[in-house]
Amino acid sequence: MSTRPKGVQAPKKSGLASPKSDFSKDQVDGLQPQKSGAAAEWDYIIALFIITAIAFVTRFWGISHPNEVVFDEVHFGKFASYYLQRTYFFDVHPPFGKLLFALMGWFVGYDGHFHFDNIGDSYIANNVPYVAFRAMPALLGALTVPTVFLIMWESGYTLPAAIVASGLVLFDNAHIGQTRLILLDATLVFAMSVSVLCYVRFYKLRHEPFGRKWWKWLLLTGVALSCVISTKYVGVFTFFTIGSAVALDLWGLLDINRKEGALSLPEFGKHFAARVFGLIMVPFFFYLFWFQVHFAILYRSGPGDDFMSPEFQETLSDNIMTANSVGIDYYDSITMRHKETKTYLHSHPDKYPLRYEDGRVSSQGQQVTGYPFNDTNNHWQVIPAEPFPDDDLLGHHVKSGDLIKLRHLVTDSYLLSHDVASPYYPTNQEFTTVALEEANGKRFNDTLFELRIEGAKGKSDFKSMSSHFKLIHFPTKVAMWTHTKPLPDWAYKQAEINGNKNVQQSSNIWYVDDIPSIPADSDRLKKEQRKIKQVPFLKKYFELQRAIFFHNNALTSSHPYASQPIQWPFLLRGVSFWTQNDTRQQIYFLGNPIGWWIASSLLAVFAGIVGADQLSQRRGVDSLDERTRSRFYNSTGFFFLAWAAHYLPFYLMGRQLFLHHYLPAHLASALVTGALLEFVFNLDPVALEQNVDSKMSASSSNKGGMKSTGPGTKRVVPAKDRISGNSMLALWGAAGVVMTLVVGGWWFFLPLTYGKPGLSVEEVVRRKWLGYDLHFAK
Repeated sequence: MSTRPKGVQAPKKSGLASPKSDFSKDQVDGLQPQKSGAAAEWDYIIALFIITAIAFVTRFWGISHPNEVVFDEVHFGKFASYYLQRTYFFDVHPPFGKLLFALMGWFVGYDGHFHFDNIGDSYIANNVPYVAFRAMPALLGALTVPTVFLIMWESGYTLPAAIVASGLVLFDNAHIGQTRLILLDATLVFAMSVSVLCYVRFYKLRHEPFGRKWWKWLLLTGVALSCVISTKYVGVFTFFTIGSAVALDLWGLLDINRKEGALSLPEFGKHFAARVFGLIMVPFFFYLFWFQVHFAILYRSGPGDDFMSPEFQETLSDNIMTANSVGIDYYDSITMRHKETKTYLHSHPDKYPLRYEDGRVSSQGQQVTGYPFNDTNNHWQVIPAEPFPDDDLLGHHVKSGDLIKLRHLVTDSYLLSHDVASPYYPTNQEFTTVALEEANGKRFNDTLFELRIEGAKGKSDFKSMSSHFKLIHFPTKVAMWTHTKPLPDWAYKQAEINGNKNVQQSSNIWYVDDIPSIPADSDRLKKEQRKIKQVPFLKKYFELQRAIFFHNNALTSSHPYASQPIQWPFLLRGVSFWTQNDTRQQIYFLGNPIGWWIASSLLAVFAGIVGADQLSQRRGVDSLDERTRSRFYNSTGFFFLAWAAHYLPFYLMGRQLFLHHYLPAHLASALVTGALLEFVFNLDPVALEQNVDSKMSASSSNKGGMKSTGPGTKRVVPAKDRISGNSMLALWGAAGVVMTLVVGGWWFFLPLTYGKPGLSVEEVVRRKWLGYDLHFAK
């Protein structure tokens, strides 16, 4: 329980808010550094220079090793090559980070001839400027370290606190390992840290609104935010972090009892509009801009075609689908393939078993399955629902919306669906076939299917390759569908075909792969030169967004090195990136265990202090003074909010997750660690306040005519001035102990980060602290 001197007000309740620097919300802390203060902070400048130099050394040392494709370089190196060859590809991430790699390749004259097909492929043998590609993330990773230092400096923390926060990132094996390879996370983490830095600078100018510097830092925050979300969609967590601080700041501006004076509603509207423009509109504009660049560069047909609609593919030159598209007439025999699984619609004389393994009964009809290979049992003839006259059978085009029947040529039977449960899905309908007599008799309606071509306008012609369609059973309105789980031995492990009641599901789509009934010399097969179609940018953008989010959510398959969010703060497992049996060398993606455990422990300490302080206030006990509480909640709390926003949402995700997803949150935890270390080893806050006030009074007297903006208005003073005349020995000692432990952990796990030297069995076993699944441990 602390005692308050006479005249000191009781502290007010605080909550997690914006990144304050020295004073509470009711005190002005605009960015007005004095010349003497700047000159006195030479120690910060020297420390910043040293930390930056070490960051470049740790990121660039031995960057040419290994000279082989490592882990996800197979993806992001490949994408850079596709950009340089102008070949369309598909990826679940936005384009900004990949465009940076392509830019680096263009700088060094690389032509994109190597496609990074396999882990372990030689860069040297294939003449790939891989060091230039790796230099891009290494540069951004190195710059992330001084950015963390600057965040602490700009937030008014002492030098030991800034060194600890930046040191946890500087000597972290995970940050180093991820920034030395052709991967996106260096861009993501750097842009995230710059966003926080720019917002801190902007917030410090909140009492000088609409000035040049105020606008500069607001817009720079927006640009940095756009880079985050334009690299990976988890960048939305950074938006939430900054957005939460902005919302609380606006809520404070709306307070009619502000000591700085109440804002009129028009003035508040200006503040609100400026933030909407700078932090929403500007980032979204740049975000769209990178997609426009993406589409402009990738104008040639490529491996990403299959993910897009036929209309989209028609905008690409040399598109195989467009070139081989042929109109389909009634009585043509066709082969149909499922768009996602690429299996053919297939049938054979074998029947469904009477009973399935779960006891359900089938119709014992002819099996209709999905088959992965071309076969005559994949041939189906398109029959009109209403037959044409005998003298006018041929030449009628099949169109979207037509009712059709499909005749299986080999067994001379007609495709049918009915209200019988499918083998695997009790809620889905069975697909089978029936003989001609039944198809034209009592089962006629059950053989009718509506042809719905995706994106068709009116009665569009049905074409091979380019017409993606859903086959809807006319009486029951289910869509023909398949999936990847194979049927049992009675169906020769082929795919199940059933009727899906969710007609809107995107996986219901099929296309015609071939028309085998057309003679090779038919005029219908003659190719016409086609013009490249123009589609509005926003239409292409929204289609790509739908595809990205669908496939991102579909990344649910297991992976040997996937991990759960609960494991990340404690560093319970890593990821094997690369191994070389001959030299026993390996790259194992793992953070610095000591640094991670310290940071995670102090996150818990922060939560405990908040809980204890709230409880003590409930009981009328002032455990903290007003200034310390304000700084603790608003500055350290802001960093804690950044950690929580970049970590907790992963618990809601069902997709594959890996340790690298924690890197932005780990950076935020480093900021919390530095700030909390200063808080724990801080001096008596009342004495500090009196010391600061006396220095400010002296400064004001020396200035003579210095203007005052009113009672309670104070400028920011550097951390050096705040603690002058007080011993920082304990803080420096704590920082020294932390950094000694962190550097030791970094050095011990260094061979796993840099991939050299190779380790003996004993040396590998010594590094299996928590049973890490390292190679060469036997």
